[in-house]
Amino acid sequence: MFKKVLIANRGEIALRVIRACRELGIGTVAVHSTVDADSLHVRFADEAVCIGPPQSKLSYLDTRALLSAAEVTGADAIHPGYGFLSENPAFAELCEKLGLKFIGPRSEMLRLMGNKVAAREAMEKAGLPLLPGARGVLSDAVEAEKIARQIGFPVILKAAAGGGGRGMKIVREASAVAKAFEAASAEALASFGDGSMYLERYIEEPRHIELQMVADEHGNIIHLGERECSVQRRHQKMIEEAPSPAVSPELRREMGEVALKAMRDIGYNNVGTIEFLLDEKGRYYFMEMNTRIQVEHPVTEQVYGLDLVRLQIKLANGDPLERTQESVVPRFHAIECRVNAEDARTFAPSPGTITGYHQPGGYGVRVDTMAYEDYRVQPYYDSLVAKLICWGDKREVAISRMRRALEEYVIEGIKTNIPFHKRVLDHQGFLTGRYDTRIVDQILSAGADAIPRPQGKS
Repeated sequence: MFKKVLIANRGEIALRVIRACRELGIGTVAVHSTVDADSLHVRFADEAVCIGPPQSKLSYLDTRALLSAAEVTGADAIHPGYGFLSENPAFAELCEKLGLKFIGPRSEMLRLMGNKVAAREAMEKAGLPLLPGARGVLSDAVEAEKIARQIGFPVILKAAAGGGGRGMKIVREASAVAKAFEAASAEALASFGDGSMYLERYIEEPRHIELQMVADEHGNIIHLGERECSVQRRHQKMIEEAPSPAVSPELRREMGEVALKAMRDIGYNNVGTIEFLLDEKGRYYFMEMNTRIQVEHPVTEQVYGLDLVRLQIKLANGDPLERTQESVVPRFHAIECRVNAEDARTFAPSPGTITGYHQPGGYGVRVDTMAYEDYRVQPYYDSLVAKLICWGDKREVAISRMRRALEEYVIEGIKTNIPFHKRVLDHQGFLTGRYDTRIVDQILSAGADAIPRPQGKS
């Protein structure tokens, strides 16, 4: 087993990795920017190294600073968490060349799945269904318009090298293609350093379903069911649940089988998530693959009783999978709400100091967070403050438990989106499980006055 792991991340995921390492008897190294010196991941790690100023590109994205920290502390492995460098093939390759174990897939897997065009081609070859679209990177807006006319509108333009909703534009008519292409390409270039684009048919009422995959380095692979991720704003997920109320046991079995075949065909290792779009007729289409631990991984952990981060580390160490597909059975229904430091009405960021803090508890409630009273939410990073996860033996139990937990959650000094989460949980479409990726827009169109007034300041 590894002797010491450097966590190339911050916030709740860094703390999550530290906890898993401690249970496995592994030493930990936290890295931090100057403004994160008082963060919990710094406090609870065995060692800590300051790697630069607040700006991400000068600290958490600085590969030389990270690798130097690993060298001076004697770390023999690096866990990238999610975001930052977690899906960067160049960083993973550097780790491999320096004899540091990158806790995640091999660099060639990151490179293959990180390029959306190459990923589509590989998954199509492996037998996954795809939406009609461009066969490769688009040369320019003229080609984009030509292909869009061939497959029919609406279409969606996507960054070939990106994700997270950036570099994406929905186009409903030919006259809008050129402007959308230029805007999406410019955003992709600014976000990912690559303005390459492709396009595919756009589904108007899709559900966003993702399948959790787990593979060791010995050819064994399983899936841990699906997560429903359709509650999202501007392609950013807000609430996730598992199992999906739209996926039957038969559909789950079918999606799982084709996903397992695809992962075997490409020789995937470690954890990863295959993302699908599900249309109103129950037809599913491959969208992309995330080659890392997901923000929403706790949902699956609570449903299946597995520690995915601990499993990640053991798989990277070369340990074989101890579970077979037949042995993993969903036990509960789980829901996760992402608590962000933002205004519940305008979604404007709300950095600042938390002046009062009380988190919910009780059976069936879990909070993954780095927050505490007097913690300062920084304006330099993602606005995620906490992940609130609730579970129960039935979906309605998980929903009622989440309502109770949201009422108990007190975060003063900053604004949070807790009031908006309450509103989603009261929405008839969510309650019945009949919703799709339009649900947030539908709630917002009902008017801001319908958002419950927050109690206190959270």
